[in-house]
Amino acid sequence: MKHRIEKDSLGEVKVPIDAYWGATTQRAIDNFKISGLVFQRRFIRALGVVKLACAEANLELGVLPPEVASAIVKAASEVIEGRLDSHFPVDIFQTGSGTHSNMNANEVIANRAIEIIGGEKGSKAVHPNDHVNLSQSSNDVIPTAMHVSSVEAVEHELLPALEKLKGALEDKAAEFNGVIKTGRTHLMDATPVTLGGVFSTYAAQTGKGIDRLKSTMPRLLELPIGGTAVGTGINAPAGFSALAVKNISQIRGSGFTKNPNKSEGIATHDTIVELSGVLKTVAVSLSKIANDIRWMASGPSAGLGEITIPANEPGSSIMPGKVNPTQAEALLMACAQVFGNDATITFAGASGNFELNVMKPVMAYNILQSIEILSNSAKSFTDKCIKGISANEKHIQQILERNLMLVTALTPTIGYDKAAEIAKEAQAGNKSLREVAMEKTDLPIDVLNKLLDPKKML
Repeated sequence: MKHRIEKDSLGEVKVPIDAYWGATTQRAIDNFKISGLVFQRRFIRALGVVKLACAEANLELGVLPPEVASAIVKAASEVIEGRLDSHFPVDIFQTGSGTHSNMNANEVIANRAIEIIGGEKGSKAVHPNDHVNLSQSSNDVIPTAMHVSSVEAVEHELLPALEKLKGALEDKAAEFNGVIKTGRTHLMDATPVTLGGVFSTYAAQTGKGIDRLKSTMPRLLELPIGGTAVGTGINAPAGFSALAVKNISQIRGSGFTKNPNKSEGIATHDTIVELSGVLKTVAVSLSKIANDIRWMASGPSAGLGEITIPANEPGSSIMPGKVNPTQAEALLMACAQVFGNDATITFAGASGNFELNVMKPVMAYNILQSIEILSNSAKSFTDKCIKGISANEKHIQQILERNLMLVTALTPTIGYDKAAEIAKEAQAGNKSLREVAMEKTDLPIDVLNKLLDPKKML
């Protein structure tokens, strides 16, 4: 492999000749061969957004030469578009401030900008620190990118996916509104419900998850850019923060605001922890829904068999004709990953010391992964499972007729003890509730039929 020589404060470093990164990035590649995990496309795009917005702010404030600013803006635009993603190879497990990823962005943009103005990579004609990182620090760039990428992911991926799921659940609630089924508590028979009511509950859960996500937005929209190293704004010109935030809002189309206390946005990432907690709550809701769906679809002959789910693929490599609840299982695994990510984010969020949290990269990676897999699994679950569910009404009715907990409706008339006696005798003698109730009470058959009508119990 051909190399060029780049220099940083520690000396010379060999860099692949075609790479846009520089010495600091190469040192990170060599020193952090840990996981092979690199930042997602959405985070790299957010870095490009921040660098472009800052270049425009520096130009407007007169601290960056126009030719250099123009080249940086063009190079940063290519980062935003994804044209330079292969030049962001730094491992997630690196310096806790994310300095190496910030410098990766600075070097890639600087070297691409040098090409744009007709120079050679590595010449420092556009300097990664003095020009691309002007008025910034890794300490405010990385958390700003965390917030920008998280807002974008929630607004453009997760909220639409959950709205779509909520809509599909509401459609099923309406479709199954007249289907009366056995309710269950403790996994045991309980008084009747409608299948539509069950799906309405799922829709309500999903809707509250949407509300919870939206409630985090005001804090997630606050950006610490301009705080530089420790939140004081050292080396940033007056007015830089406001301009940079305004530019980010214009580029991304979201109403970002300045964090009123930039130190808070650098030393702590409580808002990311909060968002992760909401994602965990959403995952809890989705786990409940997915588990219920696979329980109700279990069987078809030896399980509940109340609903039929789409047969998307063969369910077994050895048992012909088997259909498994694969979409529910995929969603459950995604939720399990979100639970684990939340534990990591929680610990990382508690790991700030004095003026700087030093677990930024792993928090950024995990929060974006949680949003991504929840979004994708929810969309898949909606399209390939929920929309294709049908009710097995005949079987549901058969189960309902055997439900001894219908006896609950007799309790106000004959008392709890007498009702319990009837239920036990019906179960022991394999008789119907009506049959035993006629033997054990003096209630007329028409009264019994009315009391034991499942529709009256809803």
